[in-house]
Amino acid sequence: MKYLTTGVIAAAALLTALPAAAQWVPDRPVEFVVASGPGGGTDNFTRTIQAILTKDGAMPVPMVVLNKGAGSGAEAFLYAKQNKGDPNKVIFGTNNVYLLPYVAKLAYSKEDLQPVAALAMDEFLIWVKSDSPYQTAGDLIEAAKAAPGTIAFGGSQSKDTDETLVALIEQVSGADFKYVPFNGGGEVGVQLAGGHVAANVNNPNENLGQWQAGAVRPLCVFSTERMAASDPVYDGKGWQDIPTCKEQGLDIDSYKMPRTVWVPADVPADAVTFYQDMLKKVSDSAEWKDYLAKTSQSAAFLTGDELKKFIDDGETKTVEVFKAQGWSAE
Repeated sequence: MKYLTTGVIAAAALLTALPAAAQWVPDRPVEFVVASGPGGGTDNFTRTIQAILTKDGAMPVPMVVLNKGAGSGAEAFLYAKQNKGDPNKVIFGTNNVYLLPYVAKLAYSKEDLQPVAALAMDEFLIWVKSDSPYQTAGDLIEAAKAAPGTIAFGGSQSKDTDETLVALIEQVSGADFKYVPFNGGGEVGVQLAGGHVAANVNNPNENLGQWQAGAVRPLCVFSTERMAASDPVYDGKGWQDIPTCKEQGLDIDSYKMPRTVWVPADVPADAVTFYQDMLKKVSDSAEWKDYLAKTSQSAAFLTGDELKKFIDDGETKTVEVFKAQGWSAE
């Protein structure tokens, strides 16, 4: 018995001395697959992360950015499905990953990808032309009630984030707008500044240039609290001076679009952990904070159960809008 006990102790000591199993690290270039075309918000999001990781030397291999934006990003998500289990493919998107299959028959489902992290939130605001008669969201809504289907509300794409928000405004307020889709937020901003639409729901960065030039002005932001303080943008006013839409009587607590990172289904857990660690370093960097300030996005770093809850809650609320509008492809 004494011999057996000694042997067990020796074996335990040997196991303790062995090095822990190494965490997964990439050993070949990693593809950063962007679910949008070059120059868009998701592309800038991806390339900013690539630049920070390159500068800090946190990634042990090169990163190659590939734009696959066809079908509102579905091309990138189908690519993830085709590369199931490959940890060297990292997909960058928004909430389009899990919402697109509800409004279109696609060759992938959200189960073909697994979430890694969300790193930022795009805020949404109601904007009008600088000389518009509408001073509050309530003014705009009352006008739309008085002249149903005639007030043009511009947005990016159809049955996507912008039109969903406009539909939600209509459902909550009883207003009836004429939604006009354009190819992207930049074009929507130009159309509003030119007076071709009465309003839009662009995020801050998409209308910043027009606000700085005094061509447009914000009415309210869809958030539970006002945006972070900033230097004056125009006429002495900064982002913190914009009321929440709830303050103006529009009963929508919050509407945000996450900037998300995914990998294909069946990628090993230690690879997911590796990317989460890399992205946390990005999120904590001074360069990332500068990027958020320049784009007027809200800071966020969500992983695991917290990210899953955010996705599930957003999916449930948005699908209700899709069904009410008759957009559901199910």
